[in-house]
Amino acid sequence: MAILVYAESAADGKYKKAAFEAVSYAKSIAAQSGDTVTAVAINASESSDSLYKYGADKVLKVSNDALKNFSPNAYAKVLSDLKDGDTIVLPATNDASSFAPLLALKTDATLVTNLISAPENVSPFTAERRAFSGKGIEKVEVSEGAKVLTVLQNAFGLKENPSSGTEETANVSVSEADSKVKVVKVEQASTDKIDLKEAEIVVSGGRGLKGPENWGMIEELASLLGAATASSKPVADIGWRPHSEHVGQTGKAIAPKLYIAIGISGAIQHLAGVNSSKTIVVINSDAEAPFFKAADYGIVGDAFEIVPKLIEEVKKFKGA
Repeated sequence: MAILVYAESAADGKYKKAAFEAVSYAKSIAAQSGDTVTAVAINASESSDSLYKYGADKVLKVSNDALKNFSPNAYAKVLSDLKDGDTIVLPATNDASSFAPLLALKTDATLVTNLISAPENVSPFTAERRAFSGKGIEKVEVSEGAKVLTVLQNAFGLKENPSSGTEETANVSVSEADSKVKVVKVEQASTDKIDLKEAEIVVSGGRGLKGPENWGMIEELASLLGAATASSKPVADIGWRPHSEHVGQTGKAIAPKLYIAIGISGAIQHLAGVNSSKTIVVINSDAEAPFFKAADYGIVGDAFEIVPKLIEEVKKFKGA
C-alpha cells in the first residue's frame, strides 16, 4: 500500500518547504511499515526530483481548471479519490489544515493534527503532537482504521532520503460544483517576502515600537538575518502591520528556530502562537514583562537603542 502525501505548492507552482517536511514524515512511517510514499501535487510546475529527494516513490500530478483556485472541498475530493492505503499525510499549513477534517470525513479516518515527531510505532500508530495551543505535548495512539495526519511546520524537519521515483498524471473527476466556493477576487501576496510559517528565523514587533514609522529597523534586522517579519495582534488591529504578519492564538502559529520579540509584552494569547519556537529572544524595557518568563534570552532595555546596535553587530559579523 501507499502512504499518500499532499505536496503543497505556492501560486508560482513551486513546492513549499512544508511539502518536503510532509514527504519526510511519510517516509519515516514507510520505513517502519514497509509501505511506499506517493505524493499528490496539484497545479505544481516544479520538477518532481525535489520530492524524490525526500523519499517520494511516486508523484501524481493533478491539473484541472476546477482546481485553479484553492477550495477545501475540491482538494479533499482529490486526495480522497486518490487514496490507496490507510494513511494520508498533510502539512499543517493554512490550506491543508482547512481541508484535513473534510478529508478525514470523506475517508472515514481518524484525524491527528500538529504532529512533531516520527511515530514510535506504526501498529498501533503512536506519536507526539502539540496540544493546548502549543502549551503541551500529547502522545496519541490510533489503534485501527484509516488516518489523516498533519505535520507541524519546522517541527519534524527535512530528512533527505533519495528515491528513484516515478511521475504520473492523475485524472481526477472534479468540477466547479465540487468546490462549493465562488472566488470573486484573488489578490497575489508579495513574492519577495519569506513565508512566515516556513521561516527558520522570525523578527517580531509590538506596541513598544510606538508607531509604524519605526518598523524600518525591524525589517532591516530581518533582512540581515534572512528572517521573516511578524507582529503582535494589537499592532495588526490598529493597522500598523498587515494581519498576515500577526502571530498568536488568533493569528498564525509558528515554530522557527529563532524568534526575536521586540517591544512585545508576551500575553498568553501571543505565547500560544510562538511557544513552539526552538529559541526565544526578548527585548523589552519592562523588566516585569511576562515574555521574559518564556524567553531563552532576554534583554531589558530600550529597543531604539538595542536594535540599532544589534544591527551594527550583525553587519560586522557578516562582513567578517
